Amino acid sequence: MITDQTIQLNQQVNHQGRLDKVLAGLLPGVSRTQVKDLIQAGKVQVNGEVQKAKFQLQGDECLSIQSPDQETVEDIAVLAEDLPLDIVYEDDCLLVINKPAGMVVHPSKGHPRGTLVNGLLYYLNGQLAQGSAAYRPGIVHRIDKDTSGLLVVAKTDQAHQALSQQLGDHSLARTYLAVVHGQVKESEGEIHLPLKRDPKNRLRWHVDAQGKEAWTDFRVLAVGEYYSLLSLKLHTGRTHQIRVHLEAIGHPIIGDPVYRRGLEGQKGPYVHWTDGQYLHAYQLRFRHPVSQEWMTFTCPIPARMQAMIDSLPIKRGDLYV
Repeated sequence: MITDQTIQLNQQVNHQGRLDKVLAGLLPGVSRTQVKDLIQAGKVQVNGEVQKAKFQLQGDECLSIQSPDQETVEDIAVLAEDLPLDIVYEDDCLLVINKPAGMVVHPSKGHPRGTLVNGLLYYLNGQLAQGSAAYRPGIVHRIDKDTSGLLVVAKTDQAHQALSQQLGDHSLARTYLAVVHGQVKESEGEIHLPLKRDPKNRLRWHVDAQGKEAWTDFRVLAVGEYYSLLSLKLHTGRTHQIRVHLEAIGHPIIGDPVYRRGLEGQKGPYVHWTDGQYLHAYQLRFRHPVSQEWMTFTCPIPARMQAMIDSLPIKRGDLYV
């Protein structure tokens, strides 16, 4: 019998050969037939993709197995919920939302309820663009749960297609504000560091030469004794991109619960701050999918983050626009 404990596997492997044979060797007590059944049911992924039993492993892949009784994201029933929404702008084909920190954008196995999508379905009576997946209707781009700020949401399929194209060609511009640990010496700079999911911790992403291209611009707006305020512009939209990039250059975001490496020996009252992540999607600029007019939106900085910014005495640059 295959139990949850038996099939818990999500790791990098260095074995070569057929997928079914390698997997059988990694799962003592599980028969070759049971392994093939898992593969045929699409429960086994190699580097995030379902493969056949005869797939040849080269020795540097990440294997993950989904429990037969574990629901997938696509299996989740996405329900409408009456949730408070901060609507910055709305017309017949799109909305711009100011998402609060703490709200997840779309349902997942860990957060099936209380998400932005649940609230949008209720507010719009289900009238959202189909989107790229059933569990994320209308969603063009995401921001992390603990990040606050602006998102554009498509009501129609036409709007979703046009906005997604702008996201892909980088004409949909997103500007973030972050308060980070340490004094950033450069007035501005570019971070070009490829990113890949950390095989040792699936909740993290890390810099890896074999990862996907990731490009972030930063500009220093203010500096204090222990902290700096940055304006950040995304050229790519990798998961956790800003958070990983800032940790990689030695300036993690205040309150980031995951990307905190390099804080050993740091001074200041917010070294162990856990009450909120100081990253805010401050400005959004895109071309309207129907009128073709350029639209620019900004939203207020959360009060706690604004108080920290006001305490930084040395001012330098201007926001990205």
